[in-house]
Amino acid sequence: MNLIEIEDQHYILATSSLIDQRTMVLKDDDSFAVFDWHGDIHQVGALGKQGIYHRDTRYLSAMELHLDGVRPVLLSGSPREDNQMLMIDLTNPDLIDKEKVILHGTIHLLRSKFLWRSAYHEKISIRNYDLEPVSFSLDIRFDADFVDIFEVRGAVRERRGIKEPIIRDNGGLQFSYKGLDDIVRTTNISLTPIPEAFNHNSAVYLIRLDPKQQIELEITISFSDNQEPPVVTLPFGKAKSALNAYMERVGAYCADIITSNDQFNDWLKRSKSDLITMTTQTSRGLYPYAGIPWYSTPFGRDGIITAMECLWAEPEIAKGVLMYLARTQARDFNDFQDAEPGKIFHETRGGEMAALGEVPFELYYGTVDATPLFVCLAGRYLRRTNDLVTISEIWPNIQQALFWIDHYGDLDGDGFVEYATKSHKGLTNQGWKDSQDAIFYESGGLAEYPIALCEVQGYVYEAKVRACEIARALDDDLAADRLKREAALLKENFNKAFWSETKQTYFLALDGQKKPCNVASSNAGHCLFSGIASPEHAISVAKSLLGEPMFSGWGIRTIADDEVRYNPMSYHNGSIWPHDNAIIAGGFSRYGLMQETIQVLTATFDTASHMQSYRLAELFCGLPREKGQGPTSYPVACSPQAWSVGAVFLMLQACLGMEIDAATDTIIFCHPVLPSFINEVTITNLRLNNKSIILQVRQGKEGLDAAILGPDNGVKIKVVNSVVEEEPVA
Repeated sequence: MNLIEIEDQHYILATSSLIDQRTMVLKDDDSFAVFDWHGDIHQVGALGKQGIYHRDTRYLSAMELHLDGVRPVLLSGSPREDNQMLMIDLTNPDLIDKEKVILHGTIHLLRSKFLWRSAYHEKISIRNYDLEPVSFSLDIRFDADFVDIFEVRGAVRERRGIKEPIIRDNGGLQFSYKGLDDIVRTTNISLTPIPEAFNHNSAVYLIRLDPKQQIELEITISFSDNQEPPVVTLPFGKAKSALNAYMERVGAYCADIITSNDQFNDWLKRSKSDLITMTTQTSRGLYPYAGIPWYSTPFGRDGIITAMECLWAEPEIAKGVLMYLARTQARDFNDFQDAEPGKIFHETRGGEMAALGEVPFELYYGTVDATPLFVCLAGRYLRRTNDLVTISEIWPNIQQALFWIDHYGDLDGDGFVEYATKSHKGLTNQGWKDSQDAIFYESGGLAEYPIALCEVQGYVYEAKVRACEIARALDDDLAADRLKREAALLKENFNKAFWSETKQTYFLALDGQKKPCNVASSNAGHCLFSGIASPEHAISVAKSLLGEPMFSGWGIRTIADDEVRYNPMSYHNGSIWPHDNAIIAGGFSRYGLMQETIQVLTATFDTASHMQSYRLAELFCGLPREKGQGPTSYPVACSPQAWSVGAVFLMLQACLGMEIDAATDTIIFCHPVLPSFINEVTITNLRLNNKSIILQVRQGKEGLDAAILGPDNGVKIKVVNSVVEEEPVA
C-alpha cells in the first residue's frame, strides 16, 4: 500500500494486499501494533505496515524471534476474547544440538503480549517436552525506523531527521531519533533476564532446559519523546492487572446484549470488544479512534457516527465525543487547515510530518458534514440521557456550529451547504466519500466545485430539528422557533431541488452551477436517516437501494452497478461499507420500512459470519453474491474500524424501532420486528437515569413483546405497532 500526491491531494495507493499478509493488531491509548501471525514484526512486500506505533510514529519496525537461527513453527495465534492480549503458540522445527537432533514439536513457546500506557509488554514461556535436556539459542532482533505514519502509507520526504547510534545498557537496547521538529523520540527495550549477549541489535539467549522444565522471558518496550514526561513502566504482571481493571471498568459502561442466536451473539461480542479497543480515554472523556492501522486517531465524522450507532447502548462515548469536539472547534480562519470559526475538525495527527506542516492534518478541518453531525449528536444525546448539564456547557459550541452552517457552509447563499477546499494540500472531496473520484456526473465526469451533497443537507436539516429541541429544553423559545422554520423550509426546498425523476432517488449532489450529479448512490439512504426525505420519496429511495443494481446480496453498494464509474473493487464507487448500511437501515426504520430494515441487517450478519472472528472491516468489495462463495475483502481496509464495529448496534436498534426518552423514563418501540433467525433479545446493564435495566424483547404470536425484567424501577415501555409516516419538526 502506498500514499501518493496528485495535484497536492493525498490518496492511498494499494501496492500489496493486507489479506495476503495476515496480521494481528493491538491498541491502547495513542499506541497500536501490527504483528504477523508469529507475533513478529517484519516488513514484507513492496511496503511494510507492521510495527508498533505511538502518536503516528513507528517506534518499532522489527522484532523477529529465532531458535538456532531459524524461525519457529506456528501452531496458533489469536487475540484474547476481550481483544486486549495476543496469544501465540509456537514450536521448534528440527534443530541440531551438538550432533543431536531436537525433533520438531519438542519445545513449546507461548508468546503473550499487550500494550499498556505507552509501553509494550511480552512474556515468552518456553517448555521442554523431551525426555532429555535440550540446548539451543534464542535470539530476538529489534529495530526502530521512527518513520511517520504518512511515510508508511507511502509519502516520500526530501529530508529526515537523524537516527542516533544504538545504545546497549543495563541489559537492554535504546533507539533514538531526532526529528526535523526537534523532538527526540526514543524506544527503550528492557529484557528480563538479561541476555547472554547482544549481537548488534539482537538479544541472544543461550538456553538449556531439563526435561519438562519451563522458563519465562519478559520484554518491555516503552515509547517516549523529550516533550512528554518519562514513561513509567510496570512489570508484566502488574501491567496486565492494570489493563484488566481498565477493561472491566470501561466494559461496564456498555450494555450487554444476548440473543437466541449464538452466531449473532458472537458478532455482538466481537463488536463490543472492538468498540472498547478503539475507544480511548482523553482529557475530555472517551473517544473512539477511527481505525487500525491508518486511522488510529480521532476523526470528527467517524467519532460522531460511531457514537450515534452506539448511543442507546453506551451514551458515555457520545458525551466524550461531544466534549472533545467542543474543545477543538475552530475559532479562526486557516486556509491550510480548511478551518473556519465554528467548524468541527476532520482529523488530528501527532507525527513529525503533521508538526512540520508537510501534511495539513495536525488539526485539519476539511470536512463538510462533521459540523452539522455534531449538532445532531448533541440533540440525540440529550434525548437519550436528559443530561442538560453537559448540553448547557456546550450550547455555545452548538450555536457556533449553527452559525458556521448558515454563514460559511452555505457558500452561495442558496440555503444548501457546499464545500470547496481552500488548502493546497487538503482533501478535494469533503463528505464521507472523500476519494478524488467519488463525486461525479451521470456521464462519469468529475463534479465541479463547490459541491452540495444530498446527505449533508439531511444532516443540516436534522441539526436544526435537534437544535430546536435543545433550545426548547434550555428555554430559548426565540431560537427554537427560528430553527423550526429554517428546518421546514430546507426540507421543502431539498425535496424539490434534489429529486431525480429519472432514477427515483435523490441526486448524489449538485455542483457549483446547481447541475445535478444524477447518480444512484447510497448517500440517498442517509436522507431517510436524517428525516429530510418526504414519505413518498422515502419509499422510492428504499426500492432503489434494494434493487439489483444497488444491492449485492451482501449489502448496499456505494453506487449502483449500472453507473459509469462503478467498480466493485474501488474505495467509494461500488464497494460496500457496514456503517453506510447501518445508517440506511436506521433510515428505513424511521419511515416504517421494517422488512427493508431486516433485509439489510440479514445481509450484514451473513457478511460478518464469513469474516474472521465476526469482525467487519472498514469496507469490502461490492461484487454480487454468488452461491457457495463469501464476500470479497477489500485489500487495504482498516480492521477493526470503529464505525463498522458500531454497525450491529444501530442495525439492531433499527429493527426494534427503539428510542430511549430519558426525560420521561420511557423506552419506545415503534413497529418493532426481529429477523427470522432471532426469537429473543435480552439486554442487561442498560443504563437510564442512574438505573440499570434488564430489558427483554421476545417474538410473540401477535408481534414482539417487550418487558423490563426485575423489580419495578419506574421505567415505562411503550410499543407502537402502527407505522409512523413522518416525524414532525419539533
